[in-house]
Amino acid sequence: MTAELPATDARDEPRPAPPTAPSGAPRWPMLLAGVALLAAGTAAVMAWRAEQRVASLEQELVRRQQDSATQATEARTLARQAQESVAANSAKVALLEARVAEVAVQRTQLEDLIQSLSRSRDENLLVDIEAAIRMALQQGAITGSAEPLVLVLRQSDERLARYNQPRLDGVRRAIARDLDRVKAVGTTDISTLTIRLDEAIRLVDELPLLASADQRRDTRAAPAAAKAASAAASASAAPAWPLPPGWAEAWSGFAERLWDEVRSLVRVTRIDHPDAVLLAPEQAFFLRENLKLRLLNARLALLSRQYATVQADLAVAQTMVDRYFDRSARRSATTVELLRQVSQQARQVTLPRPDDTLAALTTAAAGR
Repeated sequence: MTAELPATDARDEPRPAPPTAPSGAPRWPMLLAGVALLAAGTAAVMAWRAEQRVASLEQELVRRQQDSATQATEARTLARQAQESVAANSAKVALLEARVAEVAVQRTQLEDLIQSLSRSRDENLLVDIEAAIRMALQQGAITGSAEPLVLVLRQSDERLARYNQPRLDGVRRAIARDLDRVKAVGTTDISTLTIRLDEAIRLVDELPLLASADQRRDTRAAPAAAKAASAAASASAAPAWPLPPGWAEAWSGFAERLWDEVRSLVRVTRIDHPDAVLLAPEQAFFLRENLKLRLLNARLALLSRQYATVQADLAVAQTMVDRYFDRSARRSATTVELLRQVSQQARQVTLPRPDDTLAALTTAAAGR
């Protein structure tokens, strides 16, 4: 570079020239070297800083990449959880829809129930009474007894009396008429008849046979004529000579016992069927067993309400008792009386239907 020097006036005095550098040492290379050195230092500093910056950028990039990988993993996990949650929510929604449908059905049923309950009390009462009467009719047909029908009619009349509705008085009058008709019909008491048959079966083993040679003795029911005859026999057998004191009573007792033994040797019996006397002793067991079987068949037929079979078996049993057993014995008379009672009461009884009550219920339900 050159510096412009101010112009000097020619009139001015000459000044001394400044000292100049020696011509052998120029200043430009040193200046260039300094500049180059400064540029190299600056470039080195800039390179070092750039390298540090690149290193920090690489670390930041690695960190961010790791963060991105972690976030991606977390995102995948969250996505999987979201899918599972969506599936669970879908299942819950389906369950809720099913519950809603079920609630809708229950609501419909509840509405129907409310509608059925919202009917008038009269209609419900009449329906209940009619159902109870029909159930009692079925029970009576099964058991052959009028007690279920009588009980239901009484309960129905009591319910109507508590309800105290004037328009249902016709139903009460019909119930009263049917109740009187049912009570007037005699029913068969199956349990009592069964007990009587059991007692008759028990007495079969104790019935005396006509073919038996055992003498029947009953001192408590001895007739007065027999006593008089024994007294006369003892008096006639008394000796004519006088006896010592005390011997007369002994002789009288001996004569009475002797007369009883003589009377036991001979027995006169009226037998209408001679074959009953010809019955062998070993056949008596089978006769009693056959009679028991007849009575057991009658008992089973009575429980099954086959009254024709009951009458047939009882007729055969009475014939067997009359033919082979002693009718004058107390046990035989008791057995015959039991069979007669069962035969008289074991009859088919038709229970009357409460048609008046059913018709009155139908009329009242129709509102007429």
